[in-house]
Amino acid sequence: MPLPKVVTPVFEVNLLSTGKPVRYRPFLVKEEKALLIALESGSDKNIISTVKDVLKACVVSRVKIDTLPSFDLEYLFLNIRGKSVGETVELLVTCADDETVKVPLTIEMSEIGLDVPDDHNDTIQLDGGISIKMKYPSMDEFLKNNFSVVEETNKDLVEEAFKAVAKCIDTIYTEEEAWSASDCTQTELVKFIEQLSSSQFQQIERFFNTMPKLKYEGKVTNPNTEVETDVVVEGMANFFG
Repeated sequence: MPLPKVVTPVFEVNLLSTGKPVRYRPFLVKEEKALLIALESGSDKNIISTVKDVLKACVVSRVKIDTLPSFDLEYLFLNIRGKSVGETVELLVTCADDETVKVPLTIEMSEIGLDVPDDHNDTIQLDGGISIKMKYPSMDEFLKNNFSVVEETNKDLVEEAFKAVAKCIDTIYTEEEAWSASDCTQTELVKFIEQLSSSQFQQIERFFNTMPKLKYEGKVTNPNTEVETDVVVEGMANFFG
């Protein structure tokens, strides 16, 4: 006689970028086990591959998660994690008044929101009437940024930074003409970036530095000094535990 099948609950959350609903289920035990094994292995390849597989398996709506903005992926993963292992995140934070004492902090999933800086802009205006339309990091870049554990040399970091910027260019255009990044090679895009001035490249850096991200703001009290200080937690990697 076959064993009964366990019914897995399905939940719904609205994408932050579009407001459209996405249906998802929690991690299964086998998937949580695979995540733990991948994280303990310390292998970038294993971690990224496993997280990607789990995300795709848990999202049951027809949505191309490979093309979602990085903050949508962060929010989705955090919600899936919340329904899988609990509605709270337990962290240790350092008290700001002495920068030494660490205290436990319990964060409710519902208290984590999306921070969108006022000066965030996905269009870079260059001299000569040239503009660059940026897009958010892909799923692969998102996973690499949040789960990568391999140490890189300064040279590697610089090269990877330029490649990452090239991958996030959507369109280069003027009033008369437009060039889609999908029609260009990565080498062509990197060479285009290398010809920018420092001030122009800083505008691109500002796009990345001000990208929407998960954020929690709260307060903690130092048990030794009884001083209450503000605490800010940002980015999915800091909520994953």
